[in-house]
Amino acid sequence: MVVQILLVRTLSKDSYGAFAYALSVVAFLQTGVTFGLDRTITRFIPLYQERDEYDRIFGTIVTVAATLLSLSLGVLAVGLAFHDRIHGWLGLHGPAGIVLAVLIVLGPMQSLDDLVTGLFAVVSRPRAIFFRRYVLAPGLRLAVVLTLVVAGTGVVSLAAGYAVAGVIGTVAYVWMLLRALDRLGIRARLLAARPRFCVRELFAFTVPLLTTDLVYAALGLTDVLLLAHYRGSAAVGGLRAVQPIAQLNQIVFSTFLVLFTPVIARHFARNETRQIHHVYWQTARWIALATLPVFVLTVDLAGPVTTTLFGARYGSSATVLAILSVGYYVQAAFGFNGTTLMVYGRLRYIVSLNAVAVVVNVLLNLALVPRYGATGAALGTTGTLIAHNLLKQIGLRAATGIRLAGSGSARFYATLVLGICASLVAVKAIAFTPAQVAVALAAVVVVVRVNRPALMVVETFPELARIPLVRSLLT
Repeated sequence: MVVQILLVRTLSKDSYGAFAYALSVVAFLQTGVTFGLDRTITRFIPLYQERDEYDRIFGTIVTVAATLLSLSLGVLAVGLAFHDRIHGWLGLHGPAGIVLAVLIVLGPMQSLDDLVTGLFAVVSRPRAIFFRRYVLAPGLRLAVVLTLVVAGTGVVSLAAGYAVAGVIGTVAYVWMLLRALDRLGIRARLLAARPRFCVRELFAFTVPLLTTDLVYAALGLTDVLLLAHYRGSAAVGGLRAVQPIAQLNQIVFSTFLVLFTPVIARHFARNETRQIHHVYWQTARWIALATLPVFVLTVDLAGPVTTTLFGARYGSSATVLAILSVGYYVQAAFGFNGTTLMVYGRLRYIVSLNAVAVVVNVLLNLALVPRYGATGAALGTTGTLIAHNLLKQIGLRAATGIRLAGSGSARFYATLVLGICASLVAVKAIAFTPAQVAVALAAVVVVVRVNRPALMVVETFPELARIPLVRSLLT
C-alpha cells in the first residue's frame, strides 16, 4: 500500500497510467510463461511424496524448470525481435513503450518466483513464503520508489528499478529454497534418485488449467487496452490507482491458497472426502471473516479512503474502488472452488467455464468501457468475477458434493450479508468519517461474535486462543 500511494502521488496521471499499462502487459506475459506449472507442483509433488516416489518428484522439478526456461527465452527473444510491431499493436507510445521493454524481464522472474513458492508450500515453509512476499519484495520496491521520490527520476528509471528488484528477490528466494531442501534432507534424496519424467501426465493436467490463468490475465489486460484506446492513459491511471487497494480483499485468499492446495491434494490421495468438505468450508469461512474489515472500509468508506490515500484528483475513482471490491470479495468469500475442482481433475468443466468467463469479460468491457470509462471497466471486471465464481460453485457441487446447504455455512453467509448491509446503511446515515469507521468496524465485530462456533478457533488456529484480546473476541 505504501508503495502504491507513493507512486500515485509522485507520478502524474499519464505517467502512472503508462507504468500501470506496461505492468498489465507484463502480468499477461507472466501467465503464459508460468503455464500453470505453479499449480502442477502443488498438486503432483504432494501425491508423489505420499507414495515416496522421489524419482517422479525429481522428474517433475526438472520438467517444470526446463519448460519455464524455454518459454522465458522465447518471450524475451520475441520481445527483442518484434518490439516495434508489438508496441504498435498494443498502442504503446512514448514512455509506455520504453517502460514495457525494461519491465519485460519481470515476467520470467515472477514466474520462477511462483514456482519456488509452490515448492515452499509443499515442504511446509510458510515463514519463507511470508518473508519473500511480504517483507523482501515490498521492501525492495519501496526502496526503488523512495529513490524516485528523493531523486526525482522518471518513470523509465522506476521501471529499471522494479526489474532489478525482481531479479534480486528471485535469486534470494531460490537460495532460501536450496537451503531449506538441504536442512530437510530432501535435496540429497532427490539427487540420489534417477529422475522419472511424467511429461504427458503433467501437461495433460497443466494445459487445460492454463485457461484459468488466462481468465484473470484477461481481466487485467482487456479493460486496460480498451481504456487506453477510448479514454487515454489518464483513465488507465484512474483505474489502476485504486485496483491494488480493492485487491487487498484477496490478500487472505491468496495467502491461504498457497497452503490449501497441498493439504487438499493429500486428502484426495487418501480418499478422505469428509475431510475435504470440512477443510473447504472452514477455510472459506475464515477467509470471508478475515477479509471483512477490508471490504467494509473499501466499500462503505470508498470515498474517504480514495481521497485520503491518493488526493482529490482521484476522487472520481472512489466508485471504481467500491465496485471492484465487491467482485474481489465475492470471489474470496466462497473459498477455493476452482482449486478444489482442479484437485479432483475436473479439467473439462474448468476449461469450459473459463472460456465462458473470457467471453463475458470481453463483451461487458466492450459494452461498458466506451460509455462509462474506468467505472465501466470496474463493472465489467466485477460482473465477470461474480459470474465465474457462480459457475465454479455449481460445478463444485455437481463434481464433489460440496454444497452450501447442510454444511453449516448457510447461516454463516446469511449473517455476513446482513452485517454488510447494516453497516452500509449506518455509514451512509452518518456524516462524520471517524464515526463511520467505528460503525463499520463494529458491524465486523458483531458478525465475528455471532459466528464464533462456526470458526472452531481452538481447533483451527490454537495460537489465536493464546492472545487475550483475540481470545475474548473469538472464543
